[in-house]
Amino acid sequence: MPRHKAMPDETVLEAALALIHERGPEALTFENLARACGLSGSTLVQRFGSKAALKQAALMQAWDGLDARTATLAAAVPRSPAGAIALLVGLSDFGEIEAYAEGLLVLREDLRDPELRARGARWKQDLAAALDACFIGTPRAPAEIGQLMAAQWQGLLIWWGFDPQGSVAEHVRHSLVRFVAALLTSEPAA
Repeated sequence: MPRHKAMPDETVLEAALALIHERGPEALTFENLARACGLSGSTLVQRFGSKAALKQAALMQAWDGLDARTATLAAAVPRSPAGAIALLVGLSDFGEIEAYAEGLLVLREDLRDPELRARGARWKQDLAAALDACFIGTPRAPAEIGQLMAAQWQGLLIWWGFDPQGSVAEHVRHSLVRFVAALLTSEPAA
């Protein structure tokens, strides 16, 4: 008869993600995770096999959370340009600059791993589709406006990181309102 896990993998992976965010990706070792979650290092090795597999599982769980958060926000916002802005503002809850900067170390890990990189590409497609849906029927909305907005949003986050005046949410909201207004009032490109 199989033994029941005293701590589900999801809980262990949450502890792994917390370690990654608090101390950086290199701090995720079986020894550090054992101290953080209370399981033995050998139990963690049996569950995940290698440090690389553990890190990938933790980051995949983070992607699962981002997918769920994106879907929840997309379902809750109005199907309008203001809804598209609200969706991206809702995804911009990083806290202070230090938390955002630490998150970039996590992004580095996603970019290094082909499976995690593919997961990010799927999220980009889902996000762009959710943003596109907010512009259905909006006069003068350019084709692929969701991709344009997502790219603009990512750039806004980077520039905010260099000069973190005020909250990131307000920076994103203010900048995207101006961006959408410019897109919807400009002449189509030839």
